Amino acid sequence: MRTAIISGASSGMGREFVRMTAQRGDVDEIWVIARREERLAELATEVSVPLHILPLDLMKEESYEKYQAELERKNPNVVFLVNASGFGKFGRYDEIPLEDSLNMIELNCKSMVHMTALTLPYMHEGSHIVQVDSLSAFQPVPYISIYGATKAFVLSYARSLNVELQPRNIKVMAFCPGWVKTEFFDHAWQTSKTAVTYYNKLFTAEEVVRVAMKDSAKGKDVCVPGFGVKMQVLMTKLLPHKVIMDIWMKQQKHK
Repeated sequence: MRTAIISGASSGMGREFVRMTAQRGDVDEIWVIARREERLAELATEVSVPLHILPLDLMKEESYEKYQAELERKNPNVVFLVNASGFGKFGRYDEIPLEDSLNMIELNCKSMVHMTALTLPYMHEGSHIVQVDSLSAFQPVPYISIYGATKAFVLSYARSLNVELQPRNIKVMAFCPGWVKTEFFDHAWQTSKTAVTYYNKLFTAEEVVRVAMKDSAKGKDVCVPGFGVKMQVLMTKLLPHKVIMDIWMKQQKHK
């Protein structure tokens, strides 16, 4: 049975990945992972492919034990893995509680590595992995410093793992969108609504995930949706990061 596994599936880009994966027509079932079981149950009524609902909190070690046990029990042929769990917080270094900062590292980085490592033994030639990343991966981002640093980790991890998996012909792609209208902002604004106020463009989850699906199928190692966002990435390669951060600070009206 050809299986897709998507974490962070209850909302935002993760939810959109479920919808679009179901439309591909080449998977027999989708495992959906998130804390909110009721949201996953709702999603099951929206897609034609059977969903295997796993209400897991990836901040808890026992969730990985349950996930590993389920993999061993069902022995799926995983053709598509999307790690979309994660969150961010806006604010100055002393506005974001230390616990929140450590939890960002836990979910955005450690969870992704854990999920990938447990799933890889069940993936075979021609399979694809999408690690949901961010434009923030390409530069230091004041007032989103921890979140940006976790996304820099994801970019490096995804690109290097893609090379390591070449002998197995498994493709890994870092998916790096700009600002996307999702519940991300509900969490990010909890610590500060003034630290980040300028958003050059807001994409919909549908817009960016559609590009990610196409680029993953092409075997790309990095996906950056949108011409304007691509130009921002290019600037981070051409200009010193100090200059890039100065521009960011002026955009956000910070001295």
